Amino acid sequence: MSVFDDKRDELEKHEFMMGVPRGRLAVTMDMLTDALVLVGQHGVYCRSNRNPSKPSTDMQIVLKSINDAKELIGTVMEELRKDREADKS
Repeated sequence: MSVFDDKRDELEKHEFMMGVPRGRLAVTMDMLTDALVLVGQHGVYCRSNRNPSKPSTDMQIVLKSINDAKELIGTVMEELRKDREADKS
């Protein structure tokens, strides 16, 4: 099933409120947040042998990648917002 079918309602709501590009990015951000939560829960059980207070190395890499992706998406959304505001002026 396509993400456009699976997330149809969320996409329609966010695209209507924010426009197509920002709406899709907002849904993507929500999906990454959900993935971050799931990986974080998994990280509770997959502990590093070297440092039991931290998730395993692969979990740390996945968590960092998801957080980095969210940061990049956030900056794109901000740039799109600025461009839209500049077009209105």
